Amino acid sequence: MKIKLRQDPIGIVDIGSNSIRLCVYDIAHRVPVPLFNEKAVCGLGQGLGQSGRLNPEGVEAALAGVGRFVALCRAMEVSRLDILATAAVRDASDGDAFVREVERRFDVEVKVLSGGQEAKMAAMGVLCGTPDANGIVADLGGGSLELVTVQDRDFGRYQTMPLGLLRLAEASGDDRTKASVIVDGHLKAITWLEEGKGRNLYAVGGAWRAIARICIAQTQHPLTVLDNFSLDAREALRILDLVSAQSRKSLEKVPGVSRKRVGGLPLAALILERVVRAVQPARLVFSIYGMREGQFFKRLPDKMKSEDPLLAVCRQMAVLNSRFPEHGDELRAWMAPLFPDETPREKQLRHAACLLSDIFWNEHPDYRAEQAFLRILRLPFMGVGHRHRAAIAFAIYCRYQGDEDSPLVARAIGLVEEDWLRRSRIIGLALRLAQTLSGGAPNLLRQTRLMAEDGYLVLEVPANNPAFGIEIDRSFDRLAKAMGCEALVVRRVA
Repeated sequence: MKIKLRQDPIGIVDIGSNSIRLCVYDIAHRVPVPLFNEKAVCGLGQGLGQSGRLNPEGVEAALAGVGRFVALCRAMEVSRLDILATAAVRDASDGDAFVREVERRFDVEVKVLSGGQEAKMAAMGVLCGTPDANGIVADLGGGSLELVTVQDRDFGRYQTMPLGLLRLAEASGDDRTKASVIVDGHLKAITWLEEGKGRNLYAVGGAWRAIARICIAQTQHPLTVLDNFSLDAREALRILDLVSAQSRKSLEKVPGVSRKRVGGLPLAALILERVVRAVQPARLVFSIYGMREGQFFKRLPDKMKSEDPLLAVCRQMAVLNSRFPEHGDELRAWMAPLFPDETPREKQLRHAACLLSDIFWNEHPDYRAEQAFLRILRLPFMGVGHRHRAAIAFAIYCRYQGDEDSPLVARAIGLVEEDWLRRSRIIGLALRLAQTLSGGAPNLLRQTRLMAEDGYLVLEVPANNPAFGIEIDRSFDRLAKAMGCEALVVRRVA
């Protein structure tokens, strides 16, 4: 019997200057978490700057890799296969011949992206994960560097330059001073870079993700999640200057950095350092979403594109793991009177905590709080930075009555301001009270009312419903104390 495990999978093959990669996504969901992800290093653009042609050995390796990826996609029965080629194929004199051979040999269609299309696709990838991105996206590949402005869920001006790692290493002879001059020359020709001053610079690309790992290690950051890891531009420059001057042997000692990446990291750090100095952003933000995720986003239905990415992934997790998935929205509405003046961002994060509040129900009770906290810190969320991720994790930790003095927790919540910690504690204790009242079952909370007024936290429950004939003083008192209120239970008769 044939069983179809996924709906609407699409395959995206990215033929880059240094590697080709296949990602298979399920577009039935808003979140671009790959069902399959594989890379083959080919060096297609090696020597392109001198010869003007694709590397012959790289061509053979790329053909073999594309052949494997096409066969895998057909075995997976993907509904659509997009094969995209970027700078090396675009710029090589024999790029068209390579494309024709791929199409002839594997009966597929290859789209060669222009520099502008590549820049826009990278921007769409960042916007897929962070719709409120505001600043400049910088995407570094093997053959080119793209810069594009983003604001108000859209992209604006863009520029593509032959400053990919392979191309710049060849042009500069791996000389640091010469590479800086080349990069600065291209950046000075861009008239709109001042638009990024004081905003964010979003760094995209595998080499820069490796640098993010180094930044995390250097700053002793408590979270190792790469996406939306950010740091002040001045601190970023300090670390980038350090990395660009390091030897391969020194960089190999950094935890989590691939040995295959190490050789190119000093040059990648130099490029990013020069871009940061030219743009003068307030913060450097690393994004794991780029061109492939932009193509994924492009294929989504319009209705799904407009969804909040954080709430979409939380809702998906609730559907897959909660006992009563619909309870999350009910929780959000039930505790809303406790937060009358919250901002849209605060409301979004509270909603996320409500959706996630029951997905850890089947963890061992002795470790439930700790497991929930750690998993939320590491889950593949979108659209949330590290301090807000830690705030959500702390809310769920309080919901499961975790020990706030735990050293494990203290390090991560050090990212969170005191007012956010207080808010997260209240959310978590409200979730705990809701569980005590309803057992997690839907529709019961609607028969109760929770509100804060005149120094009291008031809980109204129906006196004639036996579902509420339990002792609730302990969890209710904890919530009232966290809010600085006196607890008052009112049992009303219908």
